[in-house]
Amino acid sequence: MVNNKKGESVKKWTLVGLVSMVILSSASLSSAEEMKNMQGKEPAMKQDMMMSGKMMEGCKEMMAEKKKMMEEMKAQDVQLTEQVAQMNSAPNDQKINLMAAVITRVVEQRTAMNMQMEKMHGKMMKHMMQHMQMGKESMAQCSMMKDAE
Repeated sequence: MVNNKKGESVKKWTLVGLVSMVILSSASLSSAEEMKNMQGKEPAMKQDMMMSGKMMEGCKEMMAEKKKMMEEMKAQDVQLTEQVAQMNSAPNDQKINLMAAVITRVVEQRTAMNMQMEKMHGKMMKHMMQHMQMGKESMAQCSMMKDAE
């Protein structure tokens, strides 16, 4: 009986040793595969970094477009304010024509602004989708998002 127990013990430890070797070898194969995959991805990582640079450039372009649009709106507000002041100070017989001119100007500006905003909205959505594909950190670094805070 002693030999039987000793034989079982040897079998048990041999089995433990074999299982350990299988686990360790699969772990090292897995690590080797990961390293091989990472080597293949190095150019992709560099490309991501280049995309990040392009992305930041895109952020700056979007900010410049927004700034330009805001400046144009302020200039339009100044023009309308001047036009309304002229209308208010005009004699009664000229007010209707000046009022029609103000209304026409407001409608033209609003129509143009809506078209510009639709165009910009499409660009913004595309821009944000690109950030989302790059990861959550990318969006946090966007100057458009920082400006919104």
